[in-house]
Amino acid sequence: MDAVTRPRTLFDPEFLARLEQLTLLSHRLYRGGIRGERRSTTLGRGVEFADHRSYHVGDDYRYIDWHIYSRLDRLFVKLFSEEEDVNVHLLVDVSRSMAWGEPSKLDYAVQVAAALGYIGLANLDRVGAVLYADRLLRTLPPLRGRPGVHRLFHFLGEATGGGRSDLAASLEEYAVRTRRRGVLVVLSDLMLPAGVAAGLRVARAHRFETFVIHLLADDELAPAIAGDLRLVDSETAAAVEVTADAGTLAAYARARDRYLADIEAACRRYQVEYLRASTSIAFDDLILRYLRAGGLIA
Repeated sequence: MDAVTRPRTLFDPEFLARLEQLTLLSHRLYRGGIRGERRSTTLGRGVEFADHRSYHVGDDYRYIDWHIYSRLDRLFVKLFSEEEDVNVHLLVDVSRSMAWGEPSKLDYAVQVAAALGYIGLANLDRVGAVLYADRLLRTLPPLRGRPGVHRLFHFLGEATGGGRSDLAASLEEYAVRTRRRGVLVVLSDLMLPAGVAAGLRVARAHRFETFVIHLLADDELAPAIAGDLRLVDSETAAAVEVTADAGTLAAYARARDRYLADIEAACRRYQVEYLRASTSIAFDDLILRYLRAGGLIA
């Protein structure tokens, strides 16, 4: 297996200070053992009044708002917002194809994962990380709080990988290992011999709230090639002889668009949030602009 070692230094202090102003968003409730600093978007019995809803048979009568009943002659129950820690699972694809590009997709994925992990730890969420290819290669158990930042950065900064990618098998293995569900962030080029849908189906079946960050190099989206070439798949070693002329590049563009459309359709089918980005996008723009627009952070 080819090994690629990632750099130890990930961010400068100024960028870390900007990350501290952000939070990760979770749209559903994932109960942890300790309440975090940040308030959940889910309503339940908690520490602060949030809203009302109509009374339903079986609701606890202690939460009926009798003041509203005296005015409207209708029963409403009080809802409360809760402060809870969110479980964040960072899955980084380290298969051989991720070494492509400048910067490499793997370098870029490591930085994105580290930034998201830092945001979570700064907000007292539980953050774990996984490096995977055709199986889980290395796992960092969930950490909580700022003391975990150094361990997370060291784990990601020393990432090595290679081989083929199998998201479905890796997720199945991870779901068995972890009892906590929560926000699952997959960082990958999604160049999967078995396709993407199988992996997303596993994530959905195990009730993760999944966000896919699809990373591609510019020359994968629009190859600048010409002439007679022998192209070799970096993961399977399969080779094909091609003549890269206008017709070939047009066929490639059509196949690329079909593949990207299939990925987006699979994400919609399994209720997975999806963001595609080129590694030529400035890293701070991806974090501070595009991921905020995509709903992963605020």
